[in-house]
Amino acid sequence: MADIRIIGRMVKFSRLSFDSNNLDELRQQLSQIFAQNDYHGTPVVINSSVPQDLIALIQLLMEFGLQPMAVIDGVLSEDARAIQFPILPADQSVQRITPTSEQDIVAQSAGESHVESIATIQSQHKTIYHDDMLRTGQSLIEEADIVLTSSMNSGSEIISSGNVYIYGAGRGRIIAGASGEQNARIFCHSLEAQLVSIAGTYCLADDIPTEFLKKPVQISLNSQQELEFHPLTI
Repeated sequence: MADIRIIGRMVKFSRLSFDSNNLDELRQQLSQIFAQNDYHGTPVVINSSVPQDLIALIQLLMEFGLQPMAVIDGVLSEDARAIQFPILPADQSVQRITPTSEQDIVAQSAGESHVESIATIQSQHKTIYHDDMLRTGQSLIEEADIVLTSSMNSGSEIISSGNVYIYGAGRGRIIAGASGEQNARIFCHSLEAQLVSIAGTYCLADDIPTEFLKKPVQISLNSQQELEFHPLTI
């Protein structure tokens, strides 16, 4: 029997929202939006506020090189079920919150130039600090490392372009390296997450190794694009 390996990967979808079902008007607008052909092959999710000829709409999007993947649950749900087209749940309300503080860290290194003079190379990195409980429905999203000195409840999320440090219990969605940084890591004092992800590779709660649940954990990405869990000694 052949071995089977399942590796979760997050895929970036673009959502197209439609307030009209006039295909000629939609074609004209789409031709302006996608004139540069920069979106060729992009997976898209359809969200419509009005009834549509779903098959015709899907064919229209494919004319522009887009890849329709699903519809948002709503007015198109019945039509989608009729053709066995995927349906995604509507968004839950999320409150994006502001961190309590931030700090820019400047790292310096010296290098010798061709004329044997010393040049200082500076790189700036931002770290965000949040000292309050991250509650259900709250989202902390930053282009920075995120340090949560409290805990997070189920139904909350942290999305960081860099590392994530949680000094309490991580019970929601914890996403590091959201911009593709494969060296990003997740550090959590008590791992109870619904989902963890680094650079698009994710693991759901049911797939987190049980020996790491409710324990101090460090999570990283290996060269095979797999998440690795290690005990975190504190």
